[in-house]
Order: sequence, then structure tokens, then C-alpha cells
Amino acid sequence: MPMQVVNTAQLACSFGAAPSTLTVLPVNRVNCGNQPAANIMDHVSMVNIMPFGLCAAPTNPQVIAATSAALGVFTPQPCMPVTPAPWVPGAVTVKIANQPALDNISKCNCTWLGIISVVMPGQVQTNIP
Repeated sequence: MPMQVVNTAQLACSFGAAPSTLTVLPVNRVNCGNQPAANIMDHVSMVNIMPFGLCAAPTNPQVIAATSAALGVFTPQPCMPVTPAPWVPGAVTVKIANQPALDNISKCNCTWLGIISVVMPGQVQTNIP
């Protein structure tokens, strides 16, 4: 059964070189494991989702420019996640601030084609259906 994702959850990107941490602001006033609980709308870059070290996405304009400047030698660049869409699918049976709760099997897509997933949900005691 999926687990509720909370503030300080560990995230990974398929094109990122390092893990990142989810930041959930306490605006929804729902806690789980003494941390603010996340919903699918906690997807905002540089607010909720922090950089993943270096980006190796071949569709990232910074990577394309750096690779071109290096005469075709693939050159990863600092990650700047671009996540315009919410996490999917979320736990549709549990609502936090009228939005589906974020569970550890949900994914978030970066514009540069990276897939962001939850590695560790931040707590391990609360499951959600």
C-alpha cells in the first residue's frame, strides 16, 4: 500500500545526478509524522522541488548549448527543474486541501523529459489507499 509523502521526502530525477528534497509548506494545515503532508499540487520548482545536482537531459537547452560549445562533447549542466504539471496520479481517495494526497508511487514530469519520483516519503508509518 502506498505511503503518504511529507516534507523532507527524498526525490530522484531520471536525468539528475543527485537526490533532492521535497519541501512542503505548512499552508494545508495537515501533518503526518510531525511533518506537513503533501498533495499533488506541491510540484512548484524551487519552492517544492529543488535541483538534482547536474542535469543530463539531452533536451535541456543549457545542456545543448554547453555540448555545442564543447564541440559535441556531452556536457551536463546545473539542474533547474521545470515542473509545470502536478504529480500524478496521487491518492484520489484521500484529499488534502481539496486535492489528492501525494503518495510515494506518484511521478512528476520535468519539461526536459526527466521523471521525478519519490525515493523515501519522509515518514514510514502512514499508508494511504
